[in-house]
Amino acid sequence: MQKRVWFIVSATAVVIIAILVVLHARHQTPKVDAAPGPPAAQVAEVQRGNIDQVLTLAGQFQPYQEIDIHPKVSGFIRHIYVDIGDRVHKGETLAVLEVPELKAQLTETAFEVQRAQDEITRAQHNVARAVATHSALHADFNRLLQTSKVQPGLVAQQELDDAQAKDLSSAAAVDAAQAALSAAQKGLQAAKADNQRVSALENYTDVVAPLDGVIVWRYADTGALIQGGTTSNSQALPIVRLAQSGLMRLRLPVPEQYVKFIHIGDPVKVRVDAVNSSFTGMVVRFTREVNFETRTMETEIDVPNPNLAIDSGMYADALLQMAHADDVPTMPIGAMVLNGKAYEAYVVDRNNRVQIRPVKLGIEGSRLVQVVSGLHPGDRVITAAQDKYADNEQVTPVLQKTPASEVAPQSGGVIDMSSQLSSGNGGA
Repeated sequence: MQKRVWFIVSATAVVIIAILVVLHARHQTPKVDAAPGPPAAQVAEVQRGNIDQVLTLAGQFQPYQEIDIHPKVSGFIRHIYVDIGDRVHKGETLAVLEVPELKAQLTETAFEVQRAQDEITRAQHNVARAVATHSALHADFNRLLQTSKVQPGLVAQQELDDAQAKDLSSAAAVDAAQAALSAAQKGLQAAKADNQRVSALENYTDVVAPLDGVIVWRYADTGALIQGGTTSNSQALPIVRLAQSGLMRLRLPVPEQYVKFIHIGDPVKVRVDAVNSSFTGMVVRFTREVNFETRTMETEIDVPNPNLAIDSGMYADALLQMAHADDVPTMPIGAMVLNGKAYEAYVVDRNNRVQIRPVKLGIEGSRLVQVVSGLHPGDRVITAAQDKYADNEQVTPVLQKTPASEVAPQSGGVIDMSSQLSSGNGGA
């Protein structure tokens, strides 16, 4: 029995030793790796397509106009008919002022007009009387003068001189009466002008809206004393603030390098997330001045807002089309490599070898770039990690599917407001 156990142990030991020898032999045998193949390279084909250069900017809406409404005269508010959020129309009465002294002044000026008319009547009578007197005296003088010529010595010289003096005096009286009549007429004009002035001031007690808009703030209530807007007190309190919100201004800060692309009438695609809507507008004005601190130029787009869906202060994303080209060679933007001041492209030829070519590029989008020269449609270009590859190096191309065109959103699914903008810019 002991011999059998000893035999089993000896056999097991021999097997273990044999396994260890085989493992040691394998570990000592040099490992021969397979020869590596060409490195893989992600490539895309140069294709013909359309491309837009689009600038995306965030802007903020403002009312086309926003004004504080002051009364022309000072007085107490008798009635106020509007409150914040009310939509009003041009000419609509917003408030009525109580100014008792204006009524008294209006009555006084009406009396002055009547008195001036009476003065004219009296002056006209005086002129008529003076003319009649002058006619009689002038006729008497002429008769005496003719008689003295026909029969010298018949009429005393003293009597002739008295008749002439009365004739001249009556002529002067006519001139004086006519001057008084002219003065009375001018007095009537002055009285009427004063009456019109006070009447206009009395009409200003009705405060009306100068334009269509929305009341965005109310400063006074019934019974409040409001100072006239023409006084020297710059702290005079307005009655309400009125915003022309039926037409909104969208202001965009255009960076300096893109200013040269901005022109009046340029189309703009705008997205307003707050109201979940998009539309097409156009550039209507810009400052023609680059801000010294921000290096941007303020550019405005007028946006019709007939339903008041857009509120002042809302933000919008605007897409301005800088440039456009149709049916041109394009390639992924990742395929262009800047070498100094020039661009290069890593082209994989038919033999799958890398060729570094100088290229001239045109319009640059967010994903594609226009190829002006150096490449042709069908050429394969490496789109990433170009610094890993050397000129004439053989690679294994991995073709990627890329779009041929990159254009700005068209009017499909977008509200086109360009025609409204051209006719509804608020007289800017």
